[in-house]
Amino acid sequence: MQCVKDLESWLAGQDAAGQGGKQAKPPAIRHEICPPDQEGDITINCFRFAKSLKANPIELAGRVAAFLDSHDDVEKTSSIKAFVNVVLKPGALFRDTTADGEALLGAVALAPEERGRILIEFSAPNTNKPQHLGHVRNNTIGAAMAAILKRVGHTVFSVNLVNDRGIHICKSMIAYQRWGEGATPESTGTKGDHFVGGYYVRYDRALKSQLEALRKADPALEGTKDDALFLETELGAATQEMLVLWEKSDPEVRKLWQGMNGWVLDGFRETYRRMGISFDKIYLESDTYLRGRDVVEKGVEQGLLIRRDDGAVEADLEAEKLGRKILLRSDGTSVYMTQDLGTTLLKQDEFEPDRQIWVVGDEQIHHFKVLFTVLKKLGFSRADDCFHLAYGMVDLPSGKMKSREGTVVDADDLLDEMEGLARAGCMERLQPGEDPPPDLEHRCRVIGQGALKFMLLRFNPRSRVLFNPEESVRFEGDTGSYVQYACARLHSILAKAGDRDARASFDWGLLGEPEERALALSCGIYPEAMQRAAREFDPSVLAGYLLGLAKDVSRFHRTCPVLRAPEAVRPVRLELCSRVLAVLEDGLAALTIESLKKM
Repeated sequence: MQCVKDLESWLAGQDAAGQGGKQAKPPAIRHEICPPDQEGDITINCFRFAKSLKANPIELAGRVAAFLDSHDDVEKTSSIKAFVNVVLKPGALFRDTTADGEALLGAVALAPEERGRILIEFSAPNTNKPQHLGHVRNNTIGAAMAAILKRVGHTVFSVNLVNDRGIHICKSMIAYQRWGEGATPESTGTKGDHFVGGYYVRYDRALKSQLEALRKADPALEGTKDDALFLETELGAATQEMLVLWEKSDPEVRKLWQGMNGWVLDGFRETYRRMGISFDKIYLESDTYLRGRDVVEKGVEQGLLIRRDDGAVEADLEAEKLGRKILLRSDGTSVYMTQDLGTTLLKQDEFEPDRQIWVVGDEQIHHFKVLFTVLKKLGFSRADDCFHLAYGMVDLPSGKMKSREGTVVDADDLLDEMEGLARAGCMERLQPGEDPPPDLEHRCRVIGQGALKFMLLRFNPRSRVLFNPEESVRFEGDTGSYVQYACARLHSILAKAGDRDARASFDWGLLGEPEERALALSCGIYPEAMQRAAREFDPSVLAGYLLGLAKDVSRFHRTCPVLRAPEAVRPVRLELCSRVLAVLEDGLAALTIESLKKM
């Protein structure tokens, strides 16, 4: 907004004069939309930059108001303590906040010196089961954050670390070895990850039966946790033995592992394709864990880590109030932390990021505190630039999900359900006797996935989410379908208008209705909404902004006819619609959500 930019320069000059002519950097002044119960278009909060100018906020507000009152773009100002409310002249309001699409969308980018190289790791599924609703939230947050960070100008690398080794993988392998009878995904007509996941569920049932038998044989074990009794069961001991054989590269175990992992990875690729998810690189834990073991052994040699009498290696983090953490078991096998150490250093070597981000559920907060602390202890210079983007779990109206018990909502089944709900919604909107549109399946995919992604993104990542598929796909309410519908309505208006004037300028002074001004002001804060979402690693900031803009579009439709507007006003309102549409579609794309011309 030009008057705000001029204010920044003027204040910098005032500050320089007060410091004997010393060059000063203009203070960054963020403007907000004025509260609805106050008169004004924008509000400037002088508290936010008074300290940088070494000024009293209320005195500074007086200087700001005096400058803006004399500005050609400002109709009037009013002050409430350190807040200055500004009423803009119509021509300036629409000129600045609905600037031509290239200028408005270009303002989203950060200054070159603020941009960096960011690596974001997300998804991280296990190759013992299909991805489920929790993975869908992880994938959605990770992909959206990567897109948002790119949109503001960062160089972004998206990577995935597939957990394809460890005790949990051996559980599915043992189950298939015992009960598979040579079946394959092809022979059963089952998607590979679902096929293997069935054996993971079967293993858990068999293990529970053995645990029950142990406790029945020895009542003193009744209060002992399952994990403590795992190796006491025949199935648990066999699984641990298989893990040891795997780490010793036993040919038979490795052959079984490669075959089952191949089935699962084929299934994962299909799920990612459906969701529009891609990665710059996919790491396999089986390829990285040895580096982690080398890092740990080197830490022992340097006296930074401790080898216990039983041969296990641990990190002493008592001073950091994180206790002691095992990094290598006494039998030499690795733990999750081991491979995380190695993979972090590997990613740093390969991509040289300024910052690494992990999108992982909030139940792993302690894990990442330990990881970052151990990295620092081992001398990793970028340890302070590591960030865990923790997110809350997703619950269903029916309750919590449990992978081992087979009560999860698989990602593929959820995508099918969302597309089915979208199809039902589209069919309900048809007029009697009207044929379904030829692109119905495409619409269902876009609407269904948009509804799913938006519902998972419109809440702060740390929030626990109750996901209701039926509510998320409605065309009314706080849904992605509502935002997509706003785009479709604008497309419809522009299509019906036909060819428009290719004029270089518009008489924005012809627009002055409150709903028109609200649209312009909402467009004006788009760059800040995008940059804040990137700065706070929070896609819900952008989702909330788009929802608000879509509601402004709805109010505009009710009170400001476009195609039936007076001849002089019609082309200006059409141009306003075009620019609002550009913002909506650009914002949805940054959330990895497609828009439609017709719904």
